[in-house]
Amino acid sequence: ALATATALARRGASVALVDLRGDAVETLARRLREETGCRAVALEADVADFGRAQEVVRDAAEALGRLDLLVACAGIHDDAVIWKMTETQWDSVVAVDLKGVFNYIRAVAPVMKEAGYGRIVAVSSINGLRGKAGLANYSAAKAGIVGLARTAARELGRYGVTVNVVAPGFIETPMTAALAETIRDAARRESVVGRLGTAADVARAVLFLLEEDAGYVTGAVLQVDGGQWA
Repeated sequence: ALATATALARRGASVALVDLRGDAVETLARRLREETGCRAVALEADVADFGRAQEVVRDAAEALGRLDLLVACAGIHDDAVIWKMTETQWDSVVAVDLKGVFNYIRAVAPVMKEAGYGRIVAVSSINGLRGKAGLANYSAAKAGIVGLARTAARELGRYGVTVNVVAPGFIETPMTAALAETIRDAARRESVVGRLGTAADVARAVLFLLEEDAGYVTGAVLQVDGGQWA
């Protein structure tokens, strides 16, 4: 998320950062303002909160003057095989990873419809396309994003709004840094380019789908996985 926001800011965009951790997101917004000179606002929110999503979109549009782009990339995981997964594990991951995307597409859709323009990119995962042992909740949520985005693309296309999905493979992030080295090595072996992905790799794919040049691309799923799932 930060890599994408930074890349957008360096291209002159104003950005609104949304995160559950208010202090952390304010620190990131301040860093963006200092490093790029962009207008950056921080908004504290649980993306699973439907009503709060409406407020965040309203506040972001008021603070920035307009709202052209949405990148929905919040995600958590809480792993277990199906026969050991609790209801809480299922509900919490689906609430953030899938409902959170719905909440923000739902909130920005009227704004973008009225403007006659919009670009929406949701971040899924190759594990939502292929499945992954121990990740039933995560894989189901990420698969749901694809169906949600393709439906939104059909509904919003006539209003000048595109909706696409980026599906990363194993990416070097704070969330994956805590995983066992055996898991990291397995992902590296799966990659036909011989390395793990970076946040910058994902950001470049997201930026393409947000640009004018991608105006005829909608309902698409762009894998950014180094060939992990070819």
